[in-house]
Amino acid sequence: MSQESFGRYCGRDFSAAELTHIRELLRLQPALHRAGLSRRICQDLDWRNVCGQLKEMSCRVALLRMQKDGLIQLPKPLTKNGNGQARPLLTPASEDRKAVLERVSALEPLVFGNVPRGGADSRLWNELIQRHHYLGYCPLSGAQMRYLVWSADGRLLAALGFGASAWQIKPRDQFIGWDDGQRPRGLHLIVNQARFLILPWVRSPGLASRILAGMIQPLQADWGLRYGYQPVLLESFVETTRFAGTSYKAANWIFAGQTQGRGKLEKHHHQASSIKQIWLYPLHPHFRKILCP
Repeated sequence: MSQESFGRYCGRDFSAAELTHIRELLRLQPALHRAGLSRRICQDLDWRNVCGQLKEMSCRVALLRMQKDGLIQLPKPLTKNGNGQARPLLTPASEDRKAVLERVSALEPLVFGNVPRGGADSRLWNELIQRHHYLGYCPLSGAQMRYLVWSADGRLLAALGFGASAWQIKPRDQFIGWDDGQRPRGLHLIVNQARFLILPWVRSPGLASRILAGMIQPLQADWGLRYGYQPVLLESFVETTRFAGTSYKAANWIFAGQTQGRGKLEKHHHQASSIKQIWLYPLHPHFRKILCP
């Protein structure tokens, strides 16, 4: 069977033979839930990260995109939103709370709570993003970390999520200075800030930039513990019609340019999504040497 690639999903080229294998797995095991399906496909295709761990979340996102492209039909989730993705059940836990109006200094020291997979904090994070973030909830792809941010006296302030970097972004890639051969080897060392939510009842001037700055140290420590390596660069995409990027600038992130509005799935060079600012934050003084060996 031909090994010609039929498409790239989540940084991986899938061959025609692999697509046939995925379709056969769906046909032969129709009762396999989506998490189990992703795990089985990663095992069969030996799809792993640099630490040898199965890339189950990347696989799950890739399968959703294959379905959107009409290549496969996944089993239905128990609950779903308009995109067919699993949607958190909303409960009173994520409803608005008493307003937080104090200055940042009155909220210190901030507590950055690492959200483990499963459990009450995981459900709360999912709910908060689904209810209050304009993009809503969807599974983060690839290696990832999630956080809830609390004030010193235990009031919930924000939620953040970090996941796999974008495959190819021209301004970012020019900023780094790498070529097409270097990029696939170094992408895992870039982490994307996929979600950043200051909760709607929190109106504390300067809090966003304080969180962006304070997040760096716990993220580096937690990432190293979970995945066994240290990322060297953060990236974030800020929608220009909604935000000015002021908090990123105040937290010493670097403006690298704008996207072309094609989105991750657009294949025909047409604008398919909104224009976004690209902000970068080096985590290592020699990040270019590391990413461009």
